Amino acid sequence: MPETAPEGGFGLYIHWPFCASKCPYCDFNSHVSARIETHTWQSAYLSELDRYADETRGRVLNSVYFGGGTPSLMDPTLVAAILDRIPTHWRLANDLEVTLEANPGSVEAARFAGYRAAGVNRVSMGFQALNDADLRALGRLHSFAEALAALDTARASFERVNFDLIYARQGQSLAAWEAELTRALALGPDHLSLYQLTIEPGTAFGDRFARGGLKGLPDEDLSADMYFLTQDICEAAGLPAYEVSNHAESGQESRHNLVYWRGGDWIGIGPGAHGRLTLAGQRHATWTELSPAAWLEQASTGNGEAGRELLSATDRAGEYLMMSLRTVEGLDLARYRSLAGQELHPARRHALIDLGLATEAQGRFSATRAGRAVLNAMITELLPD
Repeated sequence: MPETAPEGGFGLYIHWPFCASKCPYCDFNSHVSARIETHTWQSAYLSELDRYADETRGRVLNSVYFGGGTPSLMDPTLVAAILDRIPTHWRLANDLEVTLEANPGSVEAARFAGYRAAGVNRVSMGFQALNDADLRALGRLHSFAEALAALDTARASFERVNFDLIYARQGQSLAAWEAELTRALALGPDHLSLYQLTIEPGTAFGDRFARGGLKGLPDEDLSADMYFLTQDICEAAGLPAYEVSNHAESGQESRHNLVYWRGGDWIGIGPGAHGRLTLAGQRHATWTELSPAAWLEQASTGNGEAGRELLSATDRAGEYLMMSLRTVEGLDLARYRSLAGQELHPARRHALIDLGLATEAQGRFSATRAGRAVLNAMITELLPD
C-alpha cells in the first residue's frame, strides 16, 4: 500500500542554482557560472527523482516548482526531461500546478514556448520594482520596459502569471508605494507577491547595512503603514491577501506554496533544497549541500541528500503553527492537538483574540490583518514553553 502524505498535499521542489548575476538583497542559494553541463545536471536531477520515488511511489502529486537561482535560464529540454519522468513515479492531481520562476532579463519567447510544451503552466516573475532607478539600486539587470515586454511574452504562453514586487525600499515614501502598487494592479495580475525589503546577514545589502552605508530605509511605523496600505489596495482590487505576502483572485492562489503553509510533504531536489517527508507515520526534514559542485557529485553517485532528521512531535507542531498562521485560513486546532499532544495554549490564544490579533471560528485559529503584521511575536507567544 503506498505511503500517504499528511494533510496539506504533496509537492516537488527543484532548485536551479544559477543566475546571470547575484542581487545584493538575495539570501537564496544562487551562483554565477560561465559554463553549465546540462546533460550532467539532467542525469543528477533524474537520479534524485528515481531515488525519492522509491520512498513515495503512489502518492498524488499536487505541484511542481522550479525555483532558484534563475530557472528561466534552464534549457527547456532539461525541464521537459524532469516533467516527463514525474508521471512514471507518482499519480498527478487533475489540477497539477507546475511553476517556473523567471527574471525579466532572461525571458525569451522561444524558451517560454519550450517550457509550455514541456508542461509548465504557471510562471512567477521577479519584477521587484517598476522604475529603472530602483531596479538599479536593487541590483537588477532588467529595465521596467523589459519587465513589461516579459509580462506580455509570458502571458502569450501561460494562463497563470505571478510577479513579485519589493516595497519598503530605500527612500520610498508611502505615496510612492501607493502609486507603484496601483500601477502594478493596472497590469491586470491575478496573483501578486509583495514583500517588504528585509536586510539579511551575509548578503551584500547586509554587509553594507552593517557598515552604516544603507541609508533611507523606512522606519517601523512607515513599514507598517505600507503593509496595511497594501492590504487595503489589493483587497479593493479583488486580490485579497491569502498569506502574509501573497495576494490573489479566488482560485489563483499558489498551490505549491500552500503545500508548505498547510504543513504538507514536499521533496526538495538540487543544491540547497530542503524537504519534508512523512514516512511510516514519522516526519523527516531533508537538506542538501549548498555548493552546486558538491551536490552534483553526491547526486551523481547515488544520493544528493546532505542529511535527514526525524522531527519530534514538538518540532512538527511548531512548524505547523509557524506556517499555517501565515495564511488567512489559519491553523486547524484539532490537527495541532493531534500533532502536539496538547491544546494550543488556551489562555494565550484567547488573550490574542481579546487584543484583536486573532480570531477563532469553526475549529480554526487565525491571525487577523493586525496579527499578521506582528506575526513573529504572536508565534513566539504561542509556541510551547
